[in-house]
Amino acid sequence: MACAFLTMSQLQFEASGKRILQGIDLSLEKARVYGLVGQNGSGKSTLLKIMARQVVPTSGDLSLQGEPAARWANRAFARQVAYMPQFTPATDGMTVSELVALGRFPWHGTLGRFTKADQELVDNAIERTDLERFRDSLVANMSGGERQRAWIAMMLAQNASCLLLDEPTSALDLLHQDGVLALLRELSHERGLTIVVVLHDINLAARYCDEIIALNGGRIAAQGRPADIVQSEVLKSVFGVDMGVFPHPVSDVPISYML
Repeated sequence: MACAFLTMSQLQFEASGKRILQGIDLSLEKARVYGLVGQNGSGKSTLLKIMARQVVPTSGDLSLQGEPAARWANRAFARQVAYMPQFTPATDGMTVSELVALGRFPWHGTLGRFTKADQELVDNAIERTDLERFRDSLVANMSGGERQRAWIAMMLAQNASCLLLDEPTSALDLLHQDGVLALLRELSHERGLTIVVVLHDINLAARYCDEIIALNGGRIAAQGRPADIVQSEVLKSVFGVDMGVFPHPVSDVPISYML
């Protein structure tokens, strides 16, 4: 039986008197990639921030490995859950290896010693994301796809069991979108990681995610396998537009298009 890693029960979030999320019930398993989709303003980024403990829900419960998230100390939680926001912090003057090494911070803190084991995890993360040739390059000088890989490498060095990424493909061309999402899928299945990724493109979600969670108006409008979600009537209820669907001629992954 699959093991639930993150669970949410009746989550609700309000800000400035406006209800952003309501009645969110989710159970996220290991070794699966979840695509979080929906219209702008549907609550995707807010839900991801709640999972990452960046914001506190107004009501409801968030649990990590069966324990209430609020009981986890900050560093202990960060050792389990890595979060990449939509707009990553500036990296002026920082090399790839320096950025990736920041992933070890939850394990040794500000004054802790950077050990041989830490360095091995950094080296492994750089190698796994195919960034060896960029090890000493400035992150700010890299292409968008290379920068995203560097941030993913930092998350891998963190050695967390769950990766949360907010629109990691939004500024990338088609080739780099494919590369980033293919890497995340491989990592999830190789290492048993729980991965949640916010995406705008339903076809990318269908191609790379094991399960799609669709939000509309702060509620879960649909949830299930790509084949169950990429259906004309379901997409209409989520996005409010008429869409057609046909199977990919090779993979049978459903592909949607606007009518």
